[in-house]
Amino acid sequence: MGQRTTMTWKRLTAVAAAAVVGASVLAGCGSSTPETNSGTNNASGGTFPTTVEHFFGTTEIKEAPKRVLSLGYTDDQTLLALGVVPVGMVDQYPNPEGTKPDINTQWAWVKDKWGSTTPEVVMKNGDTEPNYEKIAQLRPDLIVAVYSEADQAWYDKLTKIAPVVGRTKAEKEPFSAKWQDNVLQIAKAVGKGDEGAKLIKGLDDKLAEAKKANPGFANETATVVTWYKDAVVPFTTTDVRGQLVSGIGFKGNTKVDELAGGSFTAQLSPERIDVINTDRIFVIADKADADSLKNFQLFANLPAVKAGKVHYILDSEGPAVGAAISQATLASLPYAIDELVKAAKSGA
Repeated sequence: MGQRTTMTWKRLTAVAAAAVVGASVLAGCGSSTPETNSGTNNASGGTFPTTVEHFFGTTEIKEAPKRVLSLGYTDDQTLLALGVVPVGMVDQYPNPEGTKPDINTQWAWVKDKWGSTTPEVVMKNGDTEPNYEKIAQLRPDLIVAVYSEADQAWYDKLTKIAPVVGRTKAEKEPFSAKWQDNVLQIAKAVGKGDEGAKLIKGLDDKLAEAKKANPGFANETATVVTWYKDAVVPFTTTDVRGQLVSGIGFKGNTKVDELAGGSFTAQLSPERIDVINTDRIFVIADKADADSLKNFQLFANLPAVKAGKVHYILDSEGPAVGAAISQATLASLPYAIDELVKAAKSGA
């Protein structure tokens, strides 16, 4: 997968996500002009000045920003969990053009947190770069681009608009940092590093409790996969999906890491289906893709599948558990962990 396909997994749900919205969203056509409540957008309560090191350098934020713009695919959710409502965001799951509400603001774990704010979409999944003109019009005083494929060219342009905090300093490949590192990076940017650390500990404790309550998980190796372009696509152990599965106690499948070559997924050719021959398989896909995978004979013949040790988790359809797992944010993780454990226990 090339540089512009680093977010291919996020695009896999485009058709399904649009279908989920249905007539209720299509009936909500209206202006795309952002409606914001400026009183809730600031980072009040944070400690400033604050300095954040990141992949592109060091950024100092001298005072609490009043208009924060999220340029990471899920950074908006972490900001919301920290009490900061962004004025702009990236559409991770495609929303029908000219319709509202935006489905990315309607997930169960963020809907209430947006309040009366309707953020402007400054980039859509699959765009080659953000809409700099829109960003400038929103007059942000901080741009957060942590869970993002932002490169040096983006950064140079964005810094002419507002201070920018990019992905973690050690993160050579976009989307390869641990979710904990992403949370802390964003929390520091809005002067809430201590609060972010406490929330991380709470979630780490929740994972530890799940692991302790299910000791049998430690005896099994697990892989998280999806179905894309008529092929099985497993996620690496460093991807957030792999991190959560190992977080609740399973052993990760490092064979995927070897094939991925630094990316967060590997696309398997039929002769390499053995790579996911693990004790457990978690499938994150909406119904149409899950059905296609079930009909793929090489997959159906895997021992884990024959033994009923495969767990199908709907992505954007229904309760959208897959989306919560894939996003792995402060907002989605409490729900994601509970549902992932529930799915794993269903075939234990």
